[in-house]
Amino acid sequence: MAVEPKGPLKKIEKRRSKIAGWGVFALEPITKNSRIVHYAGEKISWEESDRRERKYLKKGHIWCFILNRRWVRDAAVGGNIARFINHHCKPNCYTQIVGDVIWIRAARNIAPGEELTYNYETNGGAGIPCRCTPGCTYEL
Repeated sequence: MAVEPKGPLKKIEKRRSKIAGWGVFALEPITKNSRIVHYAGEKISWEESDRRERKYLKKGHIWCFILNRRWVRDAAVGGNIARFINHHCKPNCYTQIVGDVIWIRAARNIAPGEELTYNYETNGGAGIPCRCTPGCTYEL
């Protein structure tokens, strides 16, 4: 079993976002493909995730991240700053799953002050409107 990393690898902070509520912002230059932070949360079964997600979606949140066909990470329980990284249809980050760890990595060079984003890659079933840019019609 892999040991879960502690804390972010890059200097980042949570603050108010123009996209949605809270966001995560770079405090230093981040080079393309760098690991920034891992997406922490309780490791739960798909069945438990379905139950919890119904509750979260009623409040407009998506906290559960699929690890594989059997397991999901629930950032609402034991999550870290990564749970505040917002969705964007043209993100500056991407995710990489290595064993039980979900890494958020830089898709391009990121400047200090930029908000970190990644594509949640949902099927739109939650009916949550995307707010990445004015006029975006995608639904999470």
